[in-house]
Amino acid sequence: MNILEIYKKLLGHFGSQNWWPVSSGFEPENWEIIAGAVLAQNTGWKNVEKTLENLKKNDIVSPEKILKTGKKHLEQIIKPSGFYRQKTLRLKDISRFVINKNYNFTREELLKVKGVGPETADSILLYAFGKMHFVVDAYTRRVFSRLGIMGEKSRYDDIKGFFEKNLPANLSLYKEFHALIVELAKKYCKKKPECGGCPLNEECVFVKGAVQ
Repeated sequence: MNILEIYKKLLGHFGSQNWWPVSSGFEPENWEIIAGAVLAQNTGWKNVEKTLENLKKNDIVSPEKILKTGKKHLEQIIKPSGFYRQKTLRLKDISRFVINKNYNFTREELLKVKGVGPETADSILLYAFGKMHFVVDAYTRRVFSRLGIMGEKSRYDDIKGFFEKNLPANLSLYKEFHALIVELAKKYCKKKPECGGCPLNEECVFVKGAVQ
């Protein structure tokens, strides 16, 4: 089974995830996604949602307002996201960057911002700017290594390149596939897998090995 067939199977099982609808209140609207991608590092999405709500309640809804907010005050507001001291610095760094670049930059430039790795960069480019960059995360590595398609320790850019080479250049598909992989990993393909009911059981090398 190729990865496009895997995508169709996941979509049929879980339905569309419609990730990251932009909520009102951020200036510009895609700033929510940029800030969210930074806040999402090493934490769950529910914590990010709480933090984004805190930012809105305190009217810190743009990169300009992030830069004008005192460091200690911002730390308290983004505390639900964890690593709040570090993330305060990262938010200020990314704020300066997008303002200086007037929201027009390359992946290579974005990766030079302190604290922005490939996953964060690709999340920003895909979801905030509609650029064709497939996002690879720990869930992607776990799922596709268990399927026997790639190694869990494969290089980020190798995995990203594999998906981009083998999928149609379709923005909605990139977004949905990433979201569906996350949903699969949370429901079934956990660190300690719960394989019963998983839509990919027939294709899974891990399951076949466990049965033998």
